Amino acid sequence: MENEPNFNDYVALIYNRFEAFVQASDSVRKMGHPYVYQQQSMIIFFMWMQFRRSFQFKTQWRWLKAHPEAWARLGWGRAPHRTTLLRRYKALYPLIHELVVFLAQDSAPLGEALSTQHLYEDKSLFKAQGTIWHQADRQQGRIPDKVRHLDTDATWSKSAYHGWVYGYGLHLTCNPVGFPVLIEVETAAFSEKEALIRKETTLLHTLRPDTFSGDNAYTSAKRIRAWARQDVALLTPAIRWQKGRYARAYHRFLQLSPIARRLRRRKTAIEPVFDLLAKLLGATGKQKQLTIQRLANVRTCIGLAVLSLQVAMIVNNIWNLPFRSISPIRAAFA
Repeated sequence: MENEPNFNDYVALIYNRFEAFVQASDSVRKMGHPYVYQQQSMIIFFMWMQFRRSFQFKTQWRWLKAHPEAWARLGWGRAPHRTTLLRRYKALYPLIHELVVFLAQDSAPLGEALSTQHLYEDKSLFKAQGTIWHQADRQQGRIPDKVRHLDTDATWSKSAYHGWVYGYGLHLTCNPVGFPVLIEVETAAFSEKEALIRKETTLLHTLRPDTFSGDNAYTSAKRIRAWARQDVALLTPAIRWQKGRYARAYHRFLQLSPIARRLRRRKTAIEPVFDLLAKLLGATGKQKQLTIQRLANVRTCIGLAVLSLQVAMIVNNIWNLPFRSISPIRAAFA
């Protein structure tokens, strides 16, 4: 459609916001000697390949060699070697992690749909590519003779929707309409509690939401009181925290009409986002099986999907398109 953004529109936004990100980030500015292939162009390239469902570095390299016109679009004088692609891909996650936070903070003034005033947290599991490693064998470090294509980085965890999953977990923070603001990608067994500890400093001192809602796994009386002193209300059902005057006061607080509405909205805020991310990853089958192995690669893969969704939502907001639609960005990068 003529009134939809094209590839160049998305690239221009990414380049523009990345430049602002570099200026705002001391760690990025001090990375040392400039890359031959700039970080922002690598992000765009790997997003492009992810939309094309091309995850093998040899395949990506061959595609680049066959499409020299792509070099001009990315500002490259030549195609990077496949070993360069592999190395840069594995190292990209920390940058994506920081960029996701920056885009959330930077975009908040653009409208209510991008606000970080009220946030939601949840975890979703993704099945590892290849065969599963049974826990008895895994604990002993034993790989059965007939097992092939095994991802030994993955771990086991149980999902309320899919049962036991051998793979990885995305710990996602988003706003009420599903705009992602913060991520942690780890193996499946990594707990919600540990992920929240990692996120705590960014949440309290960078994003500073009024409320932060999660399921019962995020309940901690100590954290609820500590965050309240930082003017952040941590909202959870607190099913197992019922006794004592602090618990009773907290449950009275949860029953207040605006607070109860915030807590009830958690599922509709965050669960549809996991479905969108699965579609962006092409992981729509049972247990959302990934198409790439090893933690370093999976972190970048899922991180790029979250970043793609962020960019899609920002552009949708600017162009007055349906906010959660991923069709325009998929068409642009096809």
